[in-house]
Amino acid sequence: MAEPLVYILILNYRAWRDTVACLGALEHLEYPNYRVLVLDNASDNDSVAQIRTAFPGVEVLELERNLGFAGGNNVGIRRALAEGAAYVWLLNPDTLPDTQALAAMVEQAQQDTQIGAVGSVLYEMDRPEQVQAWGGGEVVWPWGLIRLLNQECQAARLNYISGASLLLRRAALEQVGLLDEGFFMYGEDADLGLRLLKSGFKLAVAAESRVWHRGGTSWQGSSLDADEQFAAYNTRLLRKHAPWPWLAVLGYGSFWLAEYALRRRWDKIGALWRGIGRGWQLPIAPGADGLSDRATPS
Repeated sequence: MAEPLVYILILNYRAWRDTVACLGALEHLEYPNYRVLVLDNASDNDSVAQIRTAFPGVEVLELERNLGFAGGNNVGIRRALAEGAAYVWLLNPDTLPDTQALAAMVEQAQQDTQIGAVGSVLYEMDRPEQVQAWGGGEVVWPWGLIRLLNQECQAARLNYISGASLLLRRAALEQVGLLDEGFFMYGEDADLGLRLLKSGFKLAVAAESRVWHRGGTSWQGSSLDADEQFAAYNTRLLRKHAPWPWLAVLGYGSFWLAEYALRRRWDKIGALWRGIGRGWQLPIAPGADGLSDRATPS
């Protein structure tokens, strides 16, 4: 029996060097049935030309404007499902997957049709044996703590799979919907994981799927801008899912306030509060759970 078709989506924004390195690693995958689609999120440099020169056989889809992580990947997800993909693999450009990375995730997913998403074991790019995340992380209610897990024994606590390496089952996308585009950057993977669990799907990690991840390269603005974005979209996440949103946001803000105060980073405290204030105002429209944005092509 043929292996199920997997669409690999790489969302590029200005980071063509990372994307080219990632594509080079993908050439060594030991999995027979996959297609690669690079989505360029309206880069204002020569990313598209560089990627096409390095890999002329790889399709690069140019988006007219920067749609963020969720919006850009949703374009690729719709395309993948229209082409009959059984799975969609969201893969950050600043990653280097091992040769068995995809095969191990598909094997894990095939063991149980209720597995909606599978993650890899992420390792630090600069410290290759240091685990960055065991698949993803957890959201601790009611205090609003959002943190990566880094040990196999913590896998039962997973609430989401990291978007750095996220294999999604077609049936799960058709039932739960696409990424919530109300998250421009940060929080969208946690939101999707929580929605999958709420709908009865399971999350899994393939221990033999090893992916090295640099991290922190997607955001091209200042570090304070990134802090503000992080706080804004995590606040939106907590408002959307927490049983007691005010308590969760208060706990989230208190944790980071203490963290920044201990480091005497008063500028980061300002970014934190600006982000929380903006995040509390971000709309959560009806259908933000993805159900109004069915993945099945019309």
